[in-house]
Amino acid sequence: MIEFENISKRYENGYDALKHVNFSLKKGEMAFLTGHSGAGKSTLLKLIALIDRPTNGKILLNGHNIAKLSNRKVPLVRRQMGIIFQNPYLLDDYTIFENVAMPLMIAGYRHQEIGRRVRAALAKVGLLKKEKFYPQSLSGGEQQRVGIARAVVNKPAILLADEPTGNLDPELSAEIMALFEQFNQVGVSVLIASHDLALITQLNYRLLTLHQGCMVSTGVKIKTNYETTVE
Repeated sequence: MIEFENISKRYENGYDALKHVNFSLKKGEMAFLTGHSGAGKSTLLKLIALIDRPTNGKILLNGHNIAKLSNRKVPLVRRQMGIIFQNPYLLDDYTIFENVAMPLMIAGYRHQEIGRRVRAALAKVGLLKKEKFYPQSLSGGEQQRVGIARAVVNKPAILLADEPTGNLDPELSAEIMALFEQFNQVGVSVLIASHDLALITQLNYRLLTLHQGCMVSTGVKIKTNYETTVE
């Protein structure tokens, strides 16, 4: 589904965030992206999400090179993705329902469809009873769940998460990872950047390891909804 072919990213100040990176994420696969702070994890996710563009190389999404995609077509591709950050960036003046509904409102969905999808997403993360609450009244773990609900409300084929448990304690972190596993079990491809090796090494998923912008390991575990194999 996602494939990097010799991807490099150099910023204007001359810093090489990624250097000749090659890897692939299969349809229905869940994998973790790890590495030291500054290894290039966030940059890699931003390139997939078309928040940033590579300096060289190809990024294939379902066989199509999106690295050179025109800005006009970016929103269409991005609708296939759900993006989750360490800070969920919730709007404090909007209810939980309104925060989750925002992507659908921007996309022009009808009111009835928005209500159905938002409540289904909130139910999935266990927050349906708090749809009328405001972000300030929720715990950190609950706010992260709202961010996840917002990311999946448009039923994306791909979930990208950048340090989604970085601000949470071990118990809440495990709960958030269990949510990602649930989405993966229904066919969503999931790529999670995390430095929490104590947590992710307990899970049976492939580890992609970056070091100083280079992909030094793509792991040996591949678990998908369709097959289990060794790379």
